[in-house]
Amino acid sequence: MSVHLPEEVSALARLRAALAERAGTAGLVDVAWDEVDSPFGVLAVCTTETGVLRVVLPSEDCDAALATVAARVSPRVLRAPRRVDAARAQLSEYFEGRRRSFDVGVDWRLSAGFRRRALAAVAGLAYGTTASYREVAAAAGNPRATRAAGSACASNPTPIVVPCHRVVRADGALGGYLGGSAMKARLLELERGS
Repeated sequence: MSVHLPEEVSALARLRAALAERAGTAGLVDVAWDEVDSPFGVLAVCTTETGVLRVVLPSEDCDAALATVAARVSPRVLRAPRRVDAARAQLSEYFEGRRRSFDVGVDWRLSAGFRRRALAAVAGLAYGTTASYREVAAAAGNPRATRAAGSACASNPTPIVVPCHRVVRADGALGGYLGGSAMKARLLELERGS
């Protein structure tokens, strides 16, 4: 077992950062990712040239999520903090109550068909508002596809940025959320200024 001294850890971190920078400059990084602090724990955010591809919530297995990204989008996934800085800054502003919408792009490649249409409808939900799963289904072109709209929200690869926490049951109950019902409730409270 080897023990790393603080200066070795620092040197290793600098080496990794330099490698990520050089790989990015050379066009060898298709998906950049980094950890982002949140009031709920550490998120992992993956970005591409198009925008945010994946937001991994603290309740998820980060390694499994990154493996899925590598399998479905590109194996050229590298931790490259600078490429995530814009998303990190906007998420921080959101959690601090200083941002009501995200300006970063969204890379929709992990969603297709009705799920993608439903998530596009969710992306249009205004800060501090909610919609029912039925309303999302209707906006996506099939008002009877309430369960499919719920499934789209449950598999949303970019939670928070695409605010599926704003989708609730028709009776006003929260419904499910990948990050858990407590996280969903806290996000809605944040947006209500509570």
